[in-house]
Amino acid sequence: MLTYLASSTEYVFVPVSAAGVNQPYNPTGDVVQFAFEPGAVAPGTWYTGTWFVPVANTYYAACNIGPSGVVALTPGIYTIWVKITDNPEVPVRTPGQIQIQ
Repeated sequence: MLTYLASSTEYVFVPVSAAGVNQPYNPTGDVVQFAFEPGAVAPGTWYTGTWFVPVANTYYAACNIGPSGVVALTPGIYTIWVKITDNPEVPVRTPGQIQIQ
């Protein structure tokens, strides 16, 4: 479990893999959103995410958290939820948890 300070503004990165019909798929044209919920509760409020592609065909969904980010989280343990809006699929996944201190 990754730990972040509540006073720090930084990205949470989630690796994403996608496949189209018989070929790799570039998801960066899809809308990506994040939710952070205490415990394992279902996602509620969605926050805007962004895409990072550090090398070709490697995709990370990212959300900037902290006082200057899209959401400031208070200390605790949160389940991360990621939603990628494509057509016709809209997968919602939980890649794990983070701890805010």
